[in-house]
Amino acid sequence: MYYYFGLLKIAYNHQYHHPLPEKHRFPMEKYSLLPQQLIHEGTCTEANFFEPGLLHETQILKTHTAAYWQKLQALNLNRQEERKTGFPLSRALVERELRICQGTIQNAYYALEYGISMNIAGGTHHAYTDHGEGFCLLNDIALAAHELLDKELARRILVIDLDVHQGNGTAEIMQNETRVFTFSMHGAKNYPLHKEQSDWDIALPDGTDDAHYLKQLDETLPLLLDRHQPDFIFYQSGVDVLESDRLGRLKLSRQATKSRDKRVLSLCKQNHIPVAVNMGGGYSEKISDIIEAHANTFRLAQELFF
Repeated sequence: MYYYFGLLKIAYNHQYHHPLPEKHRFPMEKYSLLPQQLIHEGTCTEANFFEPGLLHETQILKTHTAAYWQKLQALNLNRQEERKTGFPLSRALVERELRICQGTIQNAYYALEYGISMNIAGGTHHAYTDHGEGFCLLNDIALAAHELLDKELARRILVIDLDVHQGNGTAEIMQNETRVFTFSMHGAKNYPLHKEQSDWDIALPDGTDDAHYLKQLDETLPLLLDRHQPDFIFYQSGVDVLESDRLGRLKLSRQATKSRDKRVLSLCKQNHIPVAVNMGGGYSEKISDIIEAHANTFRLAQELFF
């Protein structure tokens, strides 16, 4: 049986929010505003946060191809490859990604120790073995999963991806890895246009409301545990499912999004399964809507685990 002591550990680094051209800045502001809000309201203190270092090449090559990593190192993506990532490639961007991914790996270790750990950023689930997509260069969930498996710290890993966009990169990377079960519940008509095949996909129609979404989740979560019997969970908790989201196409309220998180985190706590949480997407017009929805995930973690 697990006992939960100590602090909620949260990965954060100032380079998560590095300078970008104006059109790329929103909603990057959330990475600096969210920790400020959590500290201001008393949910967290400075002691909750840790600064991740840089991911090492040996870790990267367990998940991504050497050819792709060499291109990133040399800032040598062609225009089409760079456009696919959604960001202008730079040394600062690559370093930011290395810190995000290392943060998720460190989260996994903290989750083993305390039951849960969280990353202010993370959830780069569109990165494939050999290329980046959708604001993702390296796949932090896959990298951390490989770390746990290689160190024999987990035997069976479940990825619960509830971002509104399918975790296509994670599905591609883990397609032949039977020890990792990938579950994605996402918008059917949302990005990416071409979906990969996760171990279990639920594609939701545009306009899905609170009742339908939560009913679907309630029916699915117990089955995921029965089918895979995981001893570690990665949870992608994107808030782009909100009705206010500019890109989401679903109609979830903030309360339903909080209820979604409570269901997942309670499942982990009740079954004594360590969980590492990544924030994922969120693109509402009002930055306050994004911050409040993300903050709810941290509030629940404190309430349920500590």
